[in-house]
Amino acid sequence: MSEHYNKAMEALQYIKSVAGEFQPETAVVLGSGMGKIADEVSGPVVIETKDIPHWPRSTAPGHAGQVILGKMEGRPIAMLKGRLHYYEGHSMNDVAFPTRVMGMWGIKQYIGTNASGGIDPSMKTGDIVLLHDHINYMGANPLIGPTEPRWNVRFPDMTHAYSRRLITLCENAGISAGVQTRRGVYIAFSGPTYETPAEVRMARMLGADVVGMSTVPEVIVANAMGMETAVISCVANLAAGMTGNALTEEEVLEEMQAASGRLGSLIRGLMKELEKEGL
Repeated sequence: MSEHYNKAMEALQYIKSVAGEFQPETAVVLGSGMGKIADEVSGPVVIETKDIPHWPRSTAPGHAGQVILGKMEGRPIAMLKGRLHYYEGHSMNDVAFPTRVMGMWGIKQYIGTNASGGIDPSMKTGDIVLLHDHINYMGANPLIGPTEPRWNVRFPDMTHAYSRRLITLCENAGISAGVQTRRGVYIAFSGPTYETPAEVRMARMLGADVVGMSTVPEVIVANAMGMETAVISCVANLAAGMTGNALTEEEVLEEMQAASGRLGSLIRGLMKELEKEGL
C-alpha cells in the first residue's frame, strides 16, 4: 500500500506545483454530462489529468479529465471534471486515486455529483436527489488490501457517510435558488450494463431510491480520510422495467445537460453557504 501512497503524493506534489499557494477548501466532482458547471469557476487554473503523475485516464463519455482550481461564490475549490469508474477496468485503488489525492491535500468537504436511474416510482427524470445513504452492490471495496495508516484506520465507520449538515445546507441552497430537492438512498452496481428489471425490483425491496455505477468508492474513501461528504444525484432516466423503454447512454447525457443549470445553481448555493459559515 505504501506504493499507492507514494504515487498519490507524487500526483499531489505536481498539482501543488501548479497551484502555488492556492489551497482549496472543498472538492467538487462533476458526473456525466455536468462539465458546463465548471465554466462557473472564477479565476480558473486548468490542469489536464493526463499531465498528473499516476492519475488514471478516464474513458467514459462526458468525463473530460481535468482538475480546475479557482473560486465559486468566494469558496476556494478543486473541481474534478470527470471521474473514474470501476467498469472501465480500473482497479478500486485507481478509482479512488483522485479522492486520495484530495484528502492528502487537506480538503475539508468532498461533494460528488452523478447521474442516476430512478427506482422510486414517484420519481421523474430531472429530479435532484440528495443522498443520505447508500448500498454498495459493486462486489468490491476500495479499502480492500493492505492497510495504510497514514490514510485511514482499518475499519472506518460509515454511519454518517453522508453529512447531515451538508444535506441541510444543500436543501437551504435549493430553497434559495428555487431548485427542488429530495432525499434518497443510492445503490451502486458495477456496470457497464444497465440493471435488469429484476435487479431494479430487488434494489427497491432493499430500500434504494436511485441506482448508478459510480460514486460509492469515492464516498467510502472520503469518509475514511475524514472529509465531510455530500452527493447530489440527478435522475437521468427511470430504471429498467419501469417504462418499457430501452436505456441509452445518449439519453443520460442529454438529460444531464438539460439539468446542468439547476445543478450549477445548487452547487453555487452550497459553496455560498459553506463560505458564509467559514467551515
